Amino acid sequence: LDGYDNRLRPSFGGPVTEVKTDIYVTSFGPVSDVDMEYTMDIFFRQTWIDERLKFDGPTEILRLNNLMVNKIWTPDTFFRNGKKSISHNMTTPNKLFRIMQNGTVLYTMRLTIKAECPMRLMNFPMDGHACPLKFGSYAYPKSEIVYTWKKGPLYSVEVPEESSSLLQYDLVGQKVSSETLLSNTGEYVVMTVHFYLQRKMGYFVIQTYIPCIMTVILYQVSFWINKESVPARTVFGITTVLTMTTLSISARHSFPKVSYATAMDWFIAVCFAFVFSALIEFAAVNYFTNLQIQKTMMKAAKESALAAVTARAENEFVTNADSNCNLKKRINSVASQGNQS
Repeated sequence: LDGYDNRLRPSFGGPVTEVKTDIYVTSFGPVSDVDMEYTMDIFFRQTWIDERLKFDGPTEILRLNNLMVNKIWTPDTFFRNGKKSISHNMTTPNKLFRIMQNGTVLYTMRLTIKAECPMRLMNFPMDGHACPLKFGSYAYPKSEIVYTWKKGPLYSVEVPEESSSLLQYDLVGQKVSSETLLSNTGEYVVMTVHFYLQRKMGYFVIQTYIPCIMTVILYQVSFWINKESVPARTVFGITTVLTMTTLSISARHSFPKVSYATAMDWFIAVCFAFVFSALIEFAAVNYFTNLQIQKTMMKAAKESALAAVTARAENEFVTNADSNCNLKKRINSVASQGNQS
């Protein structure tokens, strides 16, 4: 390395340096809906050609200690959407460094990356997401460093099936791409990997959907209860409403506080509407039933009063008729006595 300056990139002042990359995912997850982030453990490989490191000899590949990494130039790759990245150092730094005779350099690191994953949760829990991993050069623009996928777009990112076992999601695939980002300091090449996730519905079916459906069906039983059984139907209605409220709150505990309604929110709202409308229906039936009873009682009271008045009038009429008859008899009797005199 005599005369080697690790501060200068390969072909400094000349052609663009091409850095070929590929990723091997050893562990994917967990994925946090609340923080909208995901974590994964990867082997991140970078390959480039540094003609200053060409050598001749019987050895085709120099397998060097990781301490040599600090003595040569390496790309200043960083993860643009990474929240936290860890380079493993147990028991020694997990880095692999090799130099081929033609100056090709292979540099591999084991990293644990926590990256942002923007999520739109309108279809929750039937939603899917594309979690990106973006990386590129921090200081070198496109005119000096260009990143490419070493094995092409199909095979540059490997995710073994045993490495993608998640509790709440299925990793259904990944897709790589590259783009040029324009900023105030120049144009930069940005490499992107999208990991496509589909949520598993089993937990939500058991914890939310089935209890809500059973609660709605259970309250329909109240229609079979006699409408005069007010305490039973009232307790039934209030209990189911409180149950729906509890299910709604518990469903929100492990869910980010978003400002829009999700599919689960609409489902719970519809179930709540069914239960609440049934309670309102019972209240309306009870009110109109009591109103009808009051009207019937008032009508019966009026009829009784009218019958009493009619009977009293008839009695008075009969009494008056008897009095008139007796009076006539007395007049006739007096008249008869006068004629005899």
